[in-house]
Amino acid sequence: MAIRIDIPQRGVIELQHAVFDVNGTLAVDGIPIQGTGEKLKRLSEHITIHLITAGTHGNLPAIQSTLGFPIHEILRGDEKMRYVQNLGPASVIAFGNGVNDASMLRLAAIGVVVVTPEGISTKTLQGADVVAAGPLQAIDLLLKPDRLIATLRG
Repeated sequence: MAIRIDIPQRGVIELQHAVFDVNGTLAVDGIPIQGTGEKLKRLSEHITIHLITAGTHGNLPAIQSTLGFPIHEILRGDEKMRYVQNLGPASVIAFGNGVNDASMLRLAAIGVVVVTPEGISTKTLQGADVVAAGPLQAIDLLLKPDRLIATLRG
């Protein structure tokens, strides 16, 4: 499974893994944003989904049940970066919003900062390739890859 994207002046990227921070990215105040689980399920037909979180709001079993994928509790930014490193950064698109997501977004082939009511860190914004207006729009970047091509072309 992979999503192959040919970005003019950047080259071909073959994405095999989508790594999502959960709290602040897919969920607000520990509650998944409506429709996110369904979109992730559609996306999982094309790419492997990884959900990671520091678990700030707790409630991880309920979030996991709603989103439909296992959640890995990873507390620090360097641990999130190592998670992406172990997958092979050239095949990863990463999504996040907080300071502890900045290094994984910078390391991944494509880093997407996701704007939600919890806000985004300026450090994370600086490490991202793309800004998405919310998690549904972020997931659509992969379901409709021409959006990524239009945004990232040189």
